[in-house]
Amino acid sequence: MTKDVKAIDWGARTKGILKAELKRRNVSYRKLAEKLEPLGVKETERNIANKIARDSFTAVFLLQCLEAIGVRKLRLDD
Repeated sequence: MTKDVKAIDWGARTKGILKAELKRRNVSYRKLAEKLEPLGVKETERNIANKIARDSFTAVFLLQCLEAIGVRKLRLDD
């Protein structure tokens, strides 16, 4: 089934993917901040919460988060 690409809220979808992966691994924003540090990414729990709430974080930040929490495969379909 083909979705109407124009109707997709890309920010919300990206946020949902990241939040689902964090929840799946039981990783809080505080724990994520700790896991990002070895990658050279210095973020506070509050900064992470704000970025994710805005639905407009960068692809770089998304990839850093996924790497930090050990995501090796990402499923994008429902």
